Amino acid sequence: MVDVLPILMLVLLAVLLFSGLPVAVLLTGLGIGFSLIGVAIGEMPAIALYNIPLRLYGAINGSMIYPAVVMLLFMGVALEKSGIARDLLLCLKMLLRRVPAGLAVAVTLLGIVLAPAAGLVGASVVTLALIALPTMLAEGYRPSLAAGSVAAAGTVGIILPPAVMLFFLAGQFNVSIGHMFLATLIPGAILVGFYLVYYVGNGLLDPPRGSAEDEAGPQTVGQWVGFLTRGLVLPVGLVSLVLGSIIFAWATPPQSGAVGAAGGLVLMIVNGRFSWALFREVAESTALMVAMVFFIILAAVVFSYPFRYFGGDDVIANALAGLDIGAWGTLLLIVGIIFVLGFFIDWIEITVITLPLFAPVLASLDFSAHAGDGPTAMLWMATLVALTLQTSFLTPPFGFALFFLKGAAPPGISLADIYRGIVPIVLAQLLGIGLLLALPAIATWLPGQVFD
Repeated sequence: MVDVLPILMLVLLAVLLFSGLPVAVLLTGLGIGFSLIGVAIGEMPAIALYNIPLRLYGAINGSMIYPAVVMLLFMGVALEKSGIARDLLLCLKMLLRRVPAGLAVAVTLLGIVLAPAAGLVGASVVTLALIALPTMLAEGYRPSLAAGSVAAAGTVGIILPPAVMLFFLAGQFNVSIGHMFLATLIPGAILVGFYLVYYVGNGLLDPPRGSAEDEAGPQTVGQWVGFLTRGLVLPVGLVSLVLGSIIFAWATPPQSGAVGAAGGLVLMIVNGRFSWALFREVAESTALMVAMVFFIILAAVVFSYPFRYFGGDDVIANALAGLDIGAWGTLLLIVGIIFVLGFFIDWIEITVITLPLFAPVLASLDFSAHAGDGPTAMLWMATLVALTLQTSFLTPPFGFALFFLKGAAPPGISLADIYRGIVPIVLAQLLGIGLLLALPAIATWLPGQVFD
C-alpha cells in the first residue's frame, strides 16, 4: 500500500496542474493531505507531522542562494522599471545601425544584459516585447522575424549568468554557483552566435523597409561620452561586476547581489529617474515575484516530505532502472520529460519539484568516459537541463513563452507570425543541445580552466 502513495501523489499533481489552481496551493494541499492519509492508515506516526515546520525552516535557513536571488531580481526590475533597459536598447540600436538587422541584434544583446531580470520567463518576454516590438515593426521588420528575435532574447537570459535559474540548478546538481555560471557561457555564446548569424543573414537577403525616423542622437563628443556611459557602460559594467565577483569568489553570492541591488539604485539616480514612487513600484514588483518563487519553494518542501517518507525516490529510481535502457537512455528520457514539462510550467516548479526526484538517478549514471568524473558530469547535465528548459519554453505549439509574447504583442502580430518566426530559433536550439550532448567540454572546459 505504501508504495502506491507516492505514485498516486504524482498522478494527482499531474492532473490537478491543469485545474488552474496555483501550483503552490496544489503542492501544499497534496503534501498535507497525503501526510494525513499516511497517519490515518498507520504508515506515518502523527508525531512525524511536526517535522514539516522544521523542514520548512531548514529549507531556507542559512542558504546563500535566496538572499542573492532577492537582490538580483531587484536589480533587474530596477533596470526595467526605470527605463534604463530602454536606454540600453536605444544605445545599442544607434551603435549597430550599420549592421544588417541591427535592431534584432540589439534586442538579443539587451536580453543578455537583462539576464538578472529573467527570474520568470513570462515577465522577461513581456518586458522585451513592450520595449522592442513596436520599434521593430515601425522600422519594417517582418512580424515573424521581430517576434522570433524577441522570444529568443527573452528566454536566453535564463541560461546566462547571473540569471536566477542557475542558482537553483547549481543547488539541485550540487555544483558551485561559480562553476555553473561558467558552464553556461560557451553554450550560451554558441546559441547567441546562431541567432546573430540568422538575423544578419536575413537582414542581408531581406532588409527591413521601414519608414520610422531615426532618433536624434548625440551631436558632440561630450554628448556621445555621456550617452554611452549612461546607456551602455554603466549597466553592462554593473552586471559584469556582479558576475565577476561571484565567479572569482571576490564576494559571497548575497554580497554580490547586494552590490547589484545598490548599483541598480545608483543607476536610477545617475540617469535622473529616481523617485519614491518609482522606488516603491520596483520594491513591490520585486516583492511579488520573490513571494511567488519562495511560496513555490516552501510548498515543494511540504510536498516532498510525505513523498520521500513513503519511499518515492526509490520508486522512481527502481522504475527507471527497470526500463534497462542504460545511462544514455535514462538521461535522454529524463531530459525529454523535463522538455515536455516546460510546455506547461515555469522553470521554478521544474527545478524545485521535478529535479529533486531525478537528481539522485542522474548522479548514479556513469558518464566518466564521456564527460568526466562525477562533479564534472553533473555540471554537464545541469547545463543540458538549462538549455532543454529554454528550448521547451520556445517550442510551438505549447511553448508558453510564445503565449506571453502574443499577449504583449501589438495587434499586427498574430500567433501564426510568432510560430513562423520561432522555427529557425528552435532549430538553432536543437543544434546547440546536440553539440552539448556530443561535446561535454563545451560546458566543462571553461570551469576547469578557471578553477582547476
